[in-house]
Amino acid sequence: MTPRALLIDGHLDLAMNALAGRDLTLGLEALRARDPVTGQTATVTFDEIRAAGTRVCFATLFALPQGPGSPGGYTDHAGARAQALAQLDQYRRWEDAGLVRLLREGREVEEHLAGGSGALGVVLLMEGADPVRGADDLPFWVASGVRVIGPAWGCTRYAGGTDAPGPLTAAGRDLVTAMRELGVALDASHLDDASFWEALDLGPRLLATHTNSRAFLPGNRHLTDAMARAVAERGGVIGLVFLSTFLQPGWEVGQDRVPLAGVAAHARHYAEVVGWASVGLGTDLDGGFGREKAPSGIERYRDVPRLLGLLPAEHRAGVAGENWRRWLTRYLGTR
Repeated sequence: MTPRALLIDGHLDLAMNALAGRDLTLGLEALRARDPVTGQTATVTFDEIRAAGTRVCFATLFALPQGPGSPGGYTDHAGARAQALAQLDQYRRWEDAGLVRLLREGREVEEHLAGGSGALGVVLLMEGADPVRGADDLPFWVASGVRVIGPAWGCTRYAGGTDAPGPLTAAGRDLVTAMRELGVALDASHLDDASFWEALDLGPRLLATHTNSRAFLPGNRHLTDAMARAVAERGGVIGLVFLSTFLQPGWEVGQDRVPLAGVAAHARHYAEVVGWASVGLGTDLDGGFGREKAPSGIERYRDVPRLLGLLPAEHRAGVAGENWRRWLTRYLGTR
């Protein structure tokens, strides 16, 4: 029997879903039967993650800003911070229950992967930096276990982001500098081009947890080939997103879902540009969308390994998790 590949997922919004009322300790069918989130059929539970073979993930602290679809979102730093702290508390509760293990250093990743624990290894990723008061507040979040920060989502106090072009602000330059000094990696996902290149000049550790290739898609949400090369040249890995709107331009709900081969096409393009060693998973499943927008063939999280059969055999293990494992064991928690 062929052993199941190690999976490491670069992006999951676990605590965000829990605070939306989803009990991820339930089986998937039980969760779906009582799901408080409407219009988004859930795919992720702890059982599903285990069934896929995922041992480690980058799990987010994601504060949702107020907007047309989020009237209860934050409007200032205090609101963003409150959301992130509530999610941090959720991860700690799960850790107390033995469901997750918060990983802060590369050696802890190796120990976790070598051990037989059924807990999910979690690397804390802050997606959108508005919960951070300023550069002087960064040590608090580092002490709390945050090891990766994406300064932008849309526009934040720190950077231009998705559909919100612009450079780093003065506070953003200070934050990225402090991240470099404290060994906090910068997630390039969601950064506008101007912010990306300016941040690069400040020299932080770099990765892109969940972003597809702009060669296929217009707009500033995904990486250009030049940006992908910059991530790879600095030792970073790029995570592939399992979202139909991020795979095929013009796709809309109601159309046939984009085939899983669409994810493989982005993987192959990145491999042509930067090599297979810089390609990983960043599924973002249940990250504000459900099964309806996932690629066809992904009915639940345990289906994620189906992608591997569409990739060259010699590179499957790397994309599944070994490339992220290499990054984590080399860079996590180091300055």
